[in-house]
Amino acid sequence: MFLSDHLKLELSDSKTLITHARTQAARFLGYDLVVLQNNHKLDRRGHRSINGQIGLRVPQEVLQKKRSLYGRHGKPIHRAELLHDTPFSIVAHYQQEYRGVVEYYRLAYNLHALNRLKWVMERSLVQTLAYKLGVSVSAIYRRYQTTLQTDDGSRVGLQVTVEREGSSKPLRARWGGISLSRNRQATLADSPLRIWGPRSALEARLLAETCELCGAQEAVEVHHLRALKDLRRKGQAERPFWIQVRVARQRKTLVTCRPCHQAIHRGEPIQKRTATE
Repeated sequence: MFLSDHLKLELSDSKTLITHARTQAARFLGYDLVVLQNNHKLDRRGHRSINGQIGLRVPQEVLQKKRSLYGRHGKPIHRAELLHDTPFSIVAHYQQEYRGVVEYYRLAYNLHALNRLKWVMERSLVQTLAYKLGVSVSAIYRRYQTTLQTDDGSRVGLQVTVEREGSSKPLRARWGGISLSRNRQATLADSPLRIWGPRSALEARLLAETCELCGAQEAVEVHHLRALKDLRRKGQAERPFWIQVRVARQRKTLVTCRPCHQAIHRGEPIQKRTATE
C-alpha cells in the first residue's frame, strides 16, 4: 500500500508555477519578475543594452487592487471611516498610504504606473474633505491647493496648516510631492499596507507637544508602526515600554521626543516617566 492511497497532496499554483522567462512573469515579493527584451534600447556603442536582464515591475493586479480601495464601480469615492478625523489627519493619512506603496516599489522599472493610483487617491482625498466640511470639491482645491518645494523642483499639491501659539512652527500635512523616480539601490523592507485612522486625532496629539513615552515637551515627532498585529506576537520576550504603550492605546502612531524616537530605532530601552517627575 502506497502513501498516495491515503494522502492527497495539493500544490499551490502561485508557488509552483513554471513560466517562460521572456513571455511570462514570475511573482516575487509582490513584484513581477521578468526578463527584459527591447531591441531598440541601445548603449553608446549601438549595442542592445537591456536584453536578457532581469527586471522588476509593479503587477497590474496590484495596481487595480490598490485603486479599488479608494473607489466604487471604477470611480473614486470618499472614505467614511476617516470622516471623524480632522482635515490635517486625513491629508496626513493619505500621504502616508501613498508613500508606503511608492517606497515599496522603488525597484520597479514601471514605477510611473503609480501615477494613476495617485490620481484616484487624490480624488478620494478631496471628496473625503469635501464630505466632511460640507463644501464642494472645487472649494477644497481653492482652500488647500499650494505649491510644494521638493528635491525635484516645485510640484502642485495640497497642504493643511495648523497654526500653533507662541513661537512654535505651524503643523503642516501635505499631499503630493513624492517622486516616482526609480531607485535601483532601494531596500525592499516591507510590504505596503493600508493605514487606518488612529483612535484620537494625530493633530491634537501633536499640538499637545508632549512625548507620549517620557513626557518631554520639546522636539516632538511621530513614530509609525506597520501594523498593530505585530505588537501581539505570542512567545516573545517581554516587550519594550514603547510597544506596551501602543498596545494599550491601540495606535499605529506615537508622538515622541527626538531622543525617545532615536532610542526606538536603535532598540535601546526608554526610561519610564513616573508620576512625580
